[in-house]
Amino acid sequence: MTTSLAAIVLGTPEPLALADFYSALLGWEVADRDHDWVRLRAPERERPSLSFQLEKNHRRPAWPAGPDDQQPLAHLDIQVDDLAAETERACALGATVEEHQPQDDVRVLRDPHGHLFCLFLQGA
Repeated sequence: MTTSLAAIVLGTPEPLALADFYSALLGWEVADRDHDWVRLRAPERERPSLSFQLEKNHRRPAWPAGPDDQQPLAHLDIQVDDLAAETERACALGATVEEHQPQDDVRVLRDPHGHLFCLFLQGA
């Protein structure tokens, strides 16, 4: 049997808006799109892709999470070659930098719908 990771899917109350954010951040293009589902792909390959599905009751995870908080289930790690410049660009697109930063060479941010993601330098 052959298996491979085909996609990562994020739930969100606004799939189209969140796809627009990640498309601008990553430089990926829309592969499939309707009102409750959007799939992005890298220009040079079809898979793995990043998809966004309608989740009307989406709740932002806490960071860092306490014992009774909504725990982060997953986050995206995005490698960059200039941490300061890419953090600034992500914020200009609508991301926010988290107050708690566990490492100097990694930036923990939230996308416009509250999903956590990290920008990091190669070797971090």
